Amino acid sequence: MSAVETAHAFACAGERLFGLISHPDEPGRWGAVIVVGGPQYRVGSHRQFVLLARALARDGIPTLRFDYRGMGDATGSRQPFTDIDADIRAAIDTLHAAYPNLDGVALWGLCDAASALCFYAAADARVRGLALANPWVRTEQGQSQAYVSHYYHQRLLSKSFWTKLFAGGINPVRAITEFFRHRARARTRRDEGALPDRMRQGLERYAGPILIMLSGDDLVAAEFKALIGTDPGWMTLARRCEIHAVPEATHTFSSSVWRDEVAHQTRDWIRRLGVQ
Repeated sequence: MSAVETAHAFACAGERLFGLISHPDEPGRWGAVIVVGGPQYRVGSHRQFVLLARALARDGIPTLRFDYRGMGDATGSRQPFTDIDADIRAAIDTLHAAYPNLDGVALWGLCDAASALCFYAAADARVRGLALANPWVRTEQGQSQAYVSHYYHQRLLSKSFWTKLFAGGINPVRAITEFFRHRARARTRRDEGALPDRMRQGLERYAGPILIMLSGDDLVAAEFKALIGTDPGWMTLARRCEIHAVPEATHTFSSSVWRDEVAHQTRDWIRRLGVQ
């Protein structure tokens, strides 16, 4: 059965945001808010956020997906993902107004929306869980490390790469030069206070459960995996996270199989929140 959905307009910093709540037939004690990464709006690539919200609602989880300022149907100037705390708070207020008896809310975000949740979560006691999909931790050093460990590794194992190389479609000198440039940059030290450090500090202030879902065929996910495998602070933090890999998935989980896997993992994780 499809979830019943209602549209909501709500205020934030003098602007109007728009969202939809997917309502369960029998709501449980936990809700979810899907925060959209940019440039994107509440439907999501391949209708991912629509399908995720409805899947959660079918499992008893009322779920709000919304446009923050400057995105989709919301008014105002587009906000950087580092400055949408007020938008997230307004969305949680809206879901709680519809379901005042909720015990807590899980926040779900993809890419830079996942990063935004790291900054927000510790400031709101209603947030009882974070689900982060392919978190954006981009730095020049991290991007180069992901290229070296993920992109070039995949190319060397790709039949199409060797076919193109022997056919003259790839300049080997340029390719080798690019590889060594990325390797040299990957070994440099990132600036203190860079995005990954600020995200980690935000999560260290947040005591609740964290689910991290990582695509197998995505440079953003590869950069994050390299970070939690090499940075001491992130290595410590990752030990209290539940990390789930979606092998071969693209950044936006573009197939129905990958989207269903993400929805299944999210549903099961929120169920477990209720028994902790």
